[in-house]
Amino acid sequence: MKKLLLIPALMLASVSIAQDYKYEITPLVGYNIAEGNLDLENQTLVGAEIQYNSDSVLKPELSVLYTDADYESSNISTDIYRIAINGVHKYDSVGFMTPLTKIGVGYETIDTRLSDNRDSIFFDAGVGAKIPFTDSIALKLEAVYMLKNNSNRWDSNLAVLAGINFAFGPKAQETAPEPEPTPEPEPVIDGDDDKDGVLNSVDKCPKTPAGKPVNSDGCFIDGDDDKDGVLNSVDKCPKTPAGKPVNSDGCFIDGDNDKDGVLNSIDECPTTPAGKPVNSDGCFIDGDDDKDGVLNSIDECPTTPAGNIVNDSGCTKEVNLHINFENASYNVDAISKSNIEKFASFLKARPNYSAGIIGYTDSVGRESSNQKLSQKRADAVRGMIIDQGISSDRVTATGMGESNPIATNETAEGRAQNRRIEATLNKK
Repeated sequence: MKKLLLIPALMLASVSIAQDYKYEITPLVGYNIAEGNLDLENQTLVGAEIQYNSDSVLKPELSVLYTDADYESSNISTDIYRIAINGVHKYDSVGFMTPLTKIGVGYETIDTRLSDNRDSIFFDAGVGAKIPFTDSIALKLEAVYMLKNNSNRWDSNLAVLAGINFAFGPKAQETAPEPEPTPEPEPVIDGDDDKDGVLNSVDKCPKTPAGKPVNSDGCFIDGDDDKDGVLNSVDKCPKTPAGKPVNSDGCFIDGDNDKDGVLNSIDECPTTPAGKPVNSDGCFIDGDDDKDGVLNSIDECPTTPAGNIVNDSGCTKEVNLHINFENASYNVDAISKSNIEKFASFLKARPNYSAGIIGYTDSVGRESSNQKLSQKRADAVRGMIIDQGISSDRVTATGMGESNPIATNETAEGRAQNRRIEATLNKK
């Protein structure tokens, strides 16, 4: 039994030192995952790859793939052919496998063109690995991402492939890298980089600020910058006015009655409330507790939720209701209904506000159809707010079609974000 277990180990050891052959061919099978815009079911692939192992960093490869796919919406079948020219980069072996990456360009033809699909150039990129069985036979695994321009939009496919790789022809000779010359040691030139009078070779504090007194090790000698008789290292009030009496901490004895850290003698606001941030004169520094960009002193709505767009008084004027729709739909799902109920509660608590509901779509379809769809979405949300007990004269609905996108319309994720509802708030 032990002898049998040694056979694959010896085989892998012999493969690891073998040279590459000039040519490779790989019959493939795999599975293709199609983007939703293509309206195609995921499908099984078959094909082949032919590679020439040149001395360049990228080895040229010809790839041919075929599949018979069905459209999801109609069950109509179509043949899809793809041919690509790639450059393959092989990395050093890791254990028993050899990692590889590839990038290239190809052309796709579709016999039956539905859902705006068309024949087109595509770009691909992928990763993979070869796991050898013998000197010339290996298991090849790949994942290839393909991106094509399809009727003014970009669609993608992800293919997961596996095949048996056959290597043949003369072996490619590997050129041993020339040894790098050993750099000559640079001569050590002593100096004084921080200009403190102590050479670098003995300076234990090589970044002493210019002009500071130092000892023989090049380190700062403590001083008394404010001339109050207390060394800088223990002085808790390092800027005491000259001639003022100080305690052992170097702080003026006259005190700090309002406990704001500014001595009475220079405190221009001596009755600052405890705990308030102050400037060097001891006066209150205004802040923005709710982080809406409006100072506390003029903020009429000091607890605005984070992220809301506010007016000059610090009150919310624009809200993203986080209501998204499926493509070509104005139905509101359960999660979005919860957001509408929260917004209606907000309006009930603030009878001096009216709301404008604004509907949007993505850019798929005709502009006129998108305008009508956005109005239906706004009307649907307005109706649900009114159903929550808000007077109809406080809520308006406007459709803005595909205008003002908040994300790219080139991806499914971006289009989903653009199919949304926003609300503006107006204070009476």
